[in-house]
Amino acid sequence: METGKQIIIIGVIIVVVGFLWMLFNKQLNWIGNLPGDFKWENGNSKIYFPLSTMLLISILINVIYWIYKWMSK
Repeated sequence: METGKQIIIIGVIIVVVGFLWMLFNKQLNWIGNLPGDFKWENGNSKIYFPLSTMLLISILINVIYWIYKWMSK
């Protein structure tokens, strides 16, 4: 597949995910608040490291990629 087509497909996927995020915002409020997401607050400084959320998104993206690769054979 040409690079231009891949970029267009990725853009469409990002737009669809953004639209779904807007529609289901209240149902998806757990994203970023999982048990392994680290939050530190000390005075005026706040540090937030969403480790569990990043792992979950990474696994989801990998599964989608492997399904796409398997179906395109």
